[in-house]
Amino acid sequence: MISISGIEYQKELESLPFFNKSQARLLIGKTGRNLDAKLAQLKKVGYLVPLKKNLYVTDPYYQQTNRSFYGEYLAGILRSPSYLSLEYILAKEGIIPEGIVNFTSITLKSSRTYKNVAGTFLYRNLKPILFTGYIEDNWDEKIIRRATRAKALFDWLYLQKLSHPSAELSSDLRINWDRLTFADINEFGGYVSLSQSAKMSRILKIIQKIYVHR
Repeated sequence: MISISGIEYQKELESLPFFNKSQARLLIGKTGRNLDAKLAQLKKVGYLVPLKKNLYVTDPYYQQTNRSFYGEYLAGILRSPSYLSLEYILAKEGIIPEGIVNFTSITLKSSRTYKNVAGTFLYRNLKPILFTGYIEDNWDEKIIRRATRAKALFDWLYLQKLSHPSAELSSDLRINWDRLTFADINEFGGYVSLSQSAKMSRILKIIQKIYVHR
């Protein structure tokens, strides 16, 4: 147990999944240099955990939370708007054999990487018309946005540089096509139409052949 003092609303602070410097000022009850000194002290003793610049969580909150769900929730907070997609969803759904290592997301903002106690968070950019195909789930009265299997696959292949699409889709990328349904392939096709991408149209034709003959 970390021993601390000098926080006016400690219980309230420890109930927050994250907070910024302005919220810390109100809950800790200090301003200016006194606040900076207090934040530095709390970080030093391990009570305050930095999530990114000027964004924190308390160690007591982090220790008691569900780490997996918290990481997914945090992915949508660190860079917003965003939704979980790409390798994270594909691995979670068993569509690619790799284990889940990083939280990978699609954002409307520029690509970015954050590292903190909860993990490594990678963000890739897509144009606004393709910022779709995700489901909002509720966790502990908080929203987590996750791409569908079809959209995660679309996002992943859309951002991939494929030199030999047929060979890569058939074997090199080790995609488990049995984890996808006919409805998933149709949904994938909808995103291809939306993208108006010649590359993705070629990829869709290859996928349709693979899926029929698998």
